[in-house]
Amino acid sequence: MSFSFFKPSRPKTPPEVAKAIKDSLNALDAKTVAEVKALEKAMEEVEKNFAVMRCMLSGDGEVEPNVEQVSQLAFEISKEDIISLVIHKLPTLGWEARKDLVHCWSIFLKQQVDSTYCCVEYIEKNWELLDFLVVCSYDNKEIALNCGNMLRECIKFPTLAKYIINSPSFVLFFKFVELPNFDVASDAFSTFKDILTKHASLVAEYLNGHYNEFFDLYEKLLTSSNYVTRRQSLKLLSDFLLEAPNSQIMKRYILEVQNLKTMMTLLRDSSKNIQISAFHIFKVFVANPNKPREIKIILAKNHEKLVQLLQNLSGKGAEDEEFEEEKELIIKEIQRVSSSPILNK
Repeated sequence: MSFSFFKPSRPKTPPEVAKAIKDSLNALDAKTVAEVKALEKAMEEVEKNFAVMRCMLSGDGEVEPNVEQVSQLAFEISKEDIISLVIHKLPTLGWEARKDLVHCWSIFLKQQVDSTYCCVEYIEKNWELLDFLVVCSYDNKEIALNCGNMLRECIKFPTLAKYIINSPSFVLFFKFVELPNFDVASDAFSTFKDILTKHASLVAEYLNGHYNEFFDLYEKLLTSSNYVTRRQSLKLLSDFLLEAPNSQIMKRYILEVQNLKTMMTLLRDSSKNIQISAFHIFKVFVANPNKPREIKIILAKNHEKLVQLLQNLSGKGAEDEEFEEEKELIIKEIQRVSSSPILNK
């Protein structure tokens, strides 16, 4: 007697897994989505196929993934346009399917086939997918955190990061970081930060070409009524301005009167953390050996208030000693500038 019907089914090959994923995603058409029972059945199929995909890429906890199968699945996913399909279907997918997709996304991007990151190359040929992730992500809180994770994985690759920062959709981040939903806004800021810090030379190139547009928008973050926005944007400003490739941007930034006024305002903020962060940028204005006359005049006119404010400002923990030394040097420079005869001419 044959008991073959008790044998477990043969594991699917990467092309079979890719085909099953594609077919189940295509089944999520407008008609299916409009019918509750049909949608539930279609979603179950998607979740089942995504679970198989995740298992093939990461193993099942007992068996390690097969390296060749992982590479082959990445190749099939890009060859069969499934990358485009999963991104456009994101708003329709359920929580479990989105979770599996985010887990698999970073693995796919890192896979090399014949020395080529095949999934990254696919996105490079379909740039609109990155715009879709940006535009549709943070306006939809259901998928915002998933899209944010996927975007941050993309930003690790210079070509993808360069497209995002130069895309018209990049300016949307100035809106996203102030969304009322705290989790969504925080995730948007994490993505915004990665864009501005992961690839310093790309950022320097962008800022050189979009200086006024960028800093006009950034000024609004620094002066936001939202404490978290002010604190995060001030810290981020310090992070990317002090990068060596951005030295020319920093030199330009500290020549502008409005930027100095913004830092002086933040020095008076009710939050000590913001005051200290503002000081670390303010000190660069003061220490600049080539301060414009307009900058010197503002420092001289406000020197008494500035000196008093700085004297009352203290550092944090182990940084206290270094902070106090820097503060004393800045106070002395402000006093020197205020007593300079040239400002009275």
